[in-house]
Amino acid sequence: MMNENRFYFRTPERSDALNTHRRPRIRILIAGVVGGGMLALAACGGSQLNPKAVRAANEAVAGTSQAAGVPGSTSGTPGAPVAGAPTGGATTGTTGTTGTTGTTGTTGTTGTTGTTGGSSTTGGNLPKGASCAGFKNQTGITDSTITVGNASDISGPVPGLFQSAQDATKAYIAYFNSTSSICGRKLAMQALDTRTDAGADLAAYTTACDNDFAVVGSLGAFDSGGAAKAQSCGIPDMRAVATTPERHACTTCFGAEGVDSQYWPAAIPDYIIKHDKSGSQHAAMLYLNAGAAVINGQREQAANERAGMHYVYSQAIDVSEFNYTPFVQKMKDNGVKVVQWVGDSSDVIKLARAMQQQSFKPDIFMLDPSAYDQAFLQSGGSAVEGITIFAQFVPVEEASSNRETQLYTQWLQQVHPGASPTFYGIFAWSATKLFVERALALGGKLSRASLINSLRSVHAWTAGGMHAPQDVGGKTTGKCWRFLKVQGGKFVATGGTKYSCDRVVSAG
Repeated sequence: MMNENRFYFRTPERSDALNTHRRPRIRILIAGVVGGGMLALAACGGSQLNPKAVRAANEAVAGTSQAAGVPGSTSGTPGAPVAGAPTGGATTGTTGTTGTTGTTGTTGTTGTTGTTGGSSTTGGNLPKGASCAGFKNQTGITDSTITVGNASDISGPVPGLFQSAQDATKAYIAYFNSTSSICGRKLAMQALDTRTDAGADLAAYTTACDNDFAVVGSLGAFDSGGAAKAQSCGIPDMRAVATTPERHACTTCFGAEGVDSQYWPAAIPDYIIKHDKSGSQHAAMLYLNAGAAVINGQREQAANERAGMHYVYSQAIDVSEFNYTPFVQKMKDNGVKVVQWVGDSSDVIKLARAMQQQSFKPDIFMLDPSAYDQAFLQSGGSAVEGITIFAQFVPVEEASSNRETQLYTQWLQQVHPGASPTFYGIFAWSATKLFVERALALGGKLSRASLINSLRSVHAWTAGGMHAPQDVGGKTTGKCWRFLKVQGGKFVATGGTKYSCDRVVSAG
């Protein structure tokens, strides 16, 4: 999902709360395959977690989705988060004006929640929290709970579009609550459905501004809708990724994946040039002739040319096109050796099948990380064999090599049994982890404003090595990437498991 606004799928006509006119049927780029089966997980199958701890942690997280308003509406009814009783005894132990330890806490989690004292406690791989002296209840924070929102596309034209982002956020909160607290408070999540609609996104943030301390792990195709609202009410918005320029420009909004659509990582063209120098001078760029795919395809080509590649064929393809044979023939006629694609997975599978039928096999067929999905492998079959994707995260096939990836895959099964780990979920987990770590570090100084200032200083976030360094505060495109290749119906690391960290290249 390297670039903003790279989302497409077919949507019906509908009204938009931010626009009074009717919109025609459009196709918007979604960077990735939606849905799919469980990804293969080496050395991490099944849960090894204590059932009682899991149950208690899950009880502290909201379990139902709250609609943020029907498409075209500008308001929604707040959903009541389910805070539940956290493990470790009472979380509202009495405190004097000097912040003495509460007397009703029974185990070592916290027992202190006064506004002038207490302590942060952590477990697992979390950093130790700062002093809680001076901690104050505020919007979304009570004596026992810190409530955060998650505003993601759950219903709409593609049901469950970004369910994985909301699931990952819920999973991290369940994990955190099983061992830890922030100044005596457990976390609770208010689930908000942005319905793949700018108006519903606005409604979600109207609700969140009034009820939640922050919004974390969110992902929406039309996240422009609530951007101005988030900024005006001053709510910290720690997203999985910002998908529109408006959200990118929001001064209180950040993404666990840093992006700037004006710049592209040189690691991709450098990889192509290194592995096939001749082919890099006979490249083709194909992209859907819809929405952001056009500008992104053109920008990527321009940036890659600045990095040393040369394109002999470039083509925008209408979304209604089903016959890809002419485009394959054009590539053959032009001596294309490297093919790059900007568009959704169903269309690239059509292209791959047409290439297979015409016995056209380029030296390199390169896709972005949105193709990292088991459904892509299953649908593409032998036609997608040999395709290379660039990625900036530890694939779940290598979960045994990274503690954070293991935690994500394990706790995901506790909150949504059978759910598939996804590219979106990885960055939603990362966003939630970043929120927690920054809140712990602030301790008694935690507020919306102090959290926002803290997030601005984050410039090399890896979520415990779960992904390559991301410039969260600077909101710039990441420089470090690695490569996976489809071999035997599986994603296999190519060129080693380390990232290639290079410069970024301007698109013009």
